[in-house]
Amino acid sequence: MTKKTRDEDVAFIQALAELLKQNELTELEVTREFGEDDSLSVRVSRVSNVVTQIAAPVAAAPIAASAPAAAAPAAVQSDPSSHPGAVPSPMVGTVYMQAEPGAPAFISVGATVSEGDTLLIVEAMKTMNHIPAPKSGTIKRILVEDGAAVEFGTPLVIIE
Repeated sequence: MTKKTRDEDVAFIQALAELLKQNELTELEVTREFGEDDSLSVRVSRVSNVVTQIAAPVAAAPIAASAPAAAAPAAVQSDPSSHPGAVPSPMVGTVYMQAEPGAPAFISVGATVSEGDTLLIVEAMKTMNHIPAPKSGTIKRILVEDGAAVEFGTPLVIIE
């Protein structure tokens, strides 16, 4: 790879990152074809973590001050990755809720699953990886959408 080509690639990636920012996108994937055996595949993504804080007013009555304190544990529990029944993604990829387009979804909220049942598929590098249920239980929440990109450790579903 020549220095000129590398500089052009860096400029291209920087332009994609700026496009991502300007259009408030979370992910952008592009493949440039330079010839039969020469291409550049780039995936640019950003994660925006929104942190919500609950604060009690300084001069609040005792009843009002206890309300935010009670809400704080609920906020901690709402973090799906800390839930004991959360099933994390074992890889980076794209989530598919059914085996093929038009087929019924593997799971739905309220469905009962047995240990080893397929919950969903994560496609990584053109390989379809079936994600099994780590335990038997009921699907309480599905935390991803069909076709969504996931990172390693992203909570997928909650089984109780």
